[in-house]
Amino acid sequence: MAPAVFKKPPQAPPVFIGTAASIVKDTERLIERSRTLQDQIVASVEQKDATFENVVLPMAQHEASNSLESHILVFYQAVSAEKAVRDASTEADKLIDDFSIESNMREDLYKLVDAAFQKKAKLDPESQRLLERERKDYIRNGLSLPAGSKRDRFKEIKKRLSQISIQFQKNLNEENGGLWFTYDELEGVPADVLSTLTKGDGINEGKLRLTFKYPDLFPTLKYAKNPTTRQKVFIDNENKSNQNVPLFKEAVLLRDEAARLLGYPNHAAFKIEDKMAKTPATVDEFLGDLRSRLAKGGANEKEILQKLKEEDLKARGLDKSFDGHYYVWDHRYYSRLQLEQDYQLDQQKVAEYFPLQTTLDAMLRIFEELLGLTFVEITTENRSAISPSGKGEDIVWHPDVQVFSVWDDEGEGQAFVGYLYTDLHPRDGKYGHAANFNLSPGFINPNGTRRYPATALVCNFSKPGPKKPSLLKHDEVVTLFHELGHGIHDLVSKTKYARFHGTRVVQDFVEAPSQMLENWCWTPSQLKALSQHYSTLSPEYLASWKEHAGGQSQPSEKIPDDLIDNLIKTKHVNDALFTLRQLHFGMFDMAVHEPKTHEELERTDCTELYNRLRTEITCLDGPEVLGMGNDWGHGQATFGHLIGGYDAGYYGYLSSQVYSMDMFHSVFAKDPMNRKEGRRYRHAVLEKGGSQDEMQSLEDFLGRKPSSDAFYRELGLASLDDPGAEAQYGHREKQDA
Repeated sequence: MAPAVFKKPPQAPPVFIGTAASIVKDTERLIERSRTLQDQIVASVEQKDATFENVVLPMAQHEASNSLESHILVFYQAVSAEKAVRDASTEADKLIDDFSIESNMREDLYKLVDAAFQKKAKLDPESQRLLERERKDYIRNGLSLPAGSKRDRFKEIKKRLSQISIQFQKNLNEENGGLWFTYDELEGVPADVLSTLTKGDGINEGKLRLTFKYPDLFPTLKYAKNPTTRQKVFIDNENKSNQNVPLFKEAVLLRDEAARLLGYPNHAAFKIEDKMAKTPATVDEFLGDLRSRLAKGGANEKEILQKLKEEDLKARGLDKSFDGHYYVWDHRYYSRLQLEQDYQLDQQKVAEYFPLQTTLDAMLRIFEELLGLTFVEITTENRSAISPSGKGEDIVWHPDVQVFSVWDDEGEGQAFVGYLYTDLHPRDGKYGHAANFNLSPGFINPNGTRRYPATALVCNFSKPGPKKPSLLKHDEVVTLFHELGHGIHDLVSKTKYARFHGTRVVQDFVEAPSQMLENWCWTPSQLKALSQHYSTLSPEYLASWKEHAGGQSQPSEKIPDDLIDNLIKTKHVNDALFTLRQLHFGMFDMAVHEPKTHEELERTDCTELYNRLRTEITCLDGPEVLGMGNDWGHGQATFGHLIGGYDAGYYGYLSSQVYSMDMFHSVFAKDPMNRKEGRRYRHAVLEKGGSQDEMQSLEDFLGRKPSSDAFYRELGLASLDDPGAEAQYGHREKQDA
């Protein structure tokens, strides 16, 4: 990173001073302010006089202004350490959603927007896009229905779906289950992980409590030698949020009903209409084609791993326990063992070179060099100087949080860009995965000045221990870089309207920029740049390392070439099985959102469907082969994506790789740190946000229509030299563009 030279930004950061009492009151104030503006527009503008400037523009400017508070009011539910504050934030989210539904179904406002649209006035492209989007939003929110019972039912459905979404995610955030295991049952789990687990007393004396949080869950599934332990952890994790089972079924039924009210054959047709794919048939063919191409590779990979399992059990004198099956709870364990045995890759050794804080700093340096940015950490002593309240503690929501001011570098003009926050360790009640949250969007103020964005990375990496910092496995390095990529997209976006800021792009493109950046984590020069062995960070860490080093000499500061080589050789190991797992999620998502009839969906057992598709698609056996049927676990009840906005959209994680691989291999593969191309990417793709058609941004950057060659080649399924290799999905994209 550039030297951390503090200078006062031209815009103060947001403050996080909400209380259980204030959050709902502030939300009600914002809602009343919005309602007053809407009423004023309706009262003062007749349809014959309606224009973009006197109807849509004031609402867009008001939406932007309100978002500076509203985004934070609903953010507390994901991060606050106080349950009362999280509960108040959840209530605020409900109030805002209810008002949004009410606003989007105001026929008086729709008539004014439609009248402005029909005038066909000459507008700048982003304003025209906003006008068209605003008009279509009213139609898609039920105003194409005649006033009366159908429209009332549609509104009722929308409100209930909002309640379900909020409650579903709250159940996941507040989940605090766990299992008690003896030390013997956890044999093989790294000591660093065991040292963080709660020790039992009373009836649990001599046991450790394992939670379902990622820093506990994944190492146990990867390292626990006892298959019964892994099985129990896996099954119980699938059942950790069973209160969401009826909510999930109710949500898919309501979505289907709402889509049919609007005249669509199903919810998938409704959702995908505005995406890059355009139709469910395009998505289904893409997923089906990919599944058929991967089936043989998945079966081959499973056969190798199953043989490894048999040999491992025999070597441990447990050959009689081998029943000829390769279970889903075996997969992380034997994938890890395969990397160690066949590729001499010790993931614990790799992690020693990626302490969380130094890795994050190195990632920021990469973005500085590539995109022309400067990150300056705002340390405790400087926070009070920029805090609107004068109190430094008010500009963060928890002591764990770091905050950076972000600037253009000298070549880009040294202007202020925005604020980046990181909140990287788990705690009770916190959002349990890894995600980027916009705290306030960027936009042009009514006076022509720019409002700068603030964005937050919320992750759940292991906490530092007394003798070691938090160390990242390589897959966690990839996750951090991916989420940071979303954050950078959010920061460098420059749009006129908040509606199009940053990652507010179509769902089947939103992952592409971050997926492209994952390639840097597989590039030797960048792995070297990201690394620093933890023993070189302080004398205390060196002493701690020596305790377990067995007299070895201190490792080099940077990760050695042979370890990098071994790591890179593993990039595509078990790729087919990994992608088949993603296909299971995507195909289940499509299955529940495109039933032939509503009655068929009513009869659908979502649990049975989820587990059956997993067995059929992923090649991995589950409890069903042990006679437990297909109701042994309820994975869909833990699947926050499908309730939180990725409904009929999870396919985007795969389809966006068509674009991400094309961008990387066409532009960056030969020189990932090419500053000229990095800045061109920043301005042509990231800066545009959703202010123009995403396909246009892609074509402007690539200089041509996108191709799927690189995507299939990366999966080992096609060659760039194969004239027939182009995927049907990519081909249709070209036709639609």
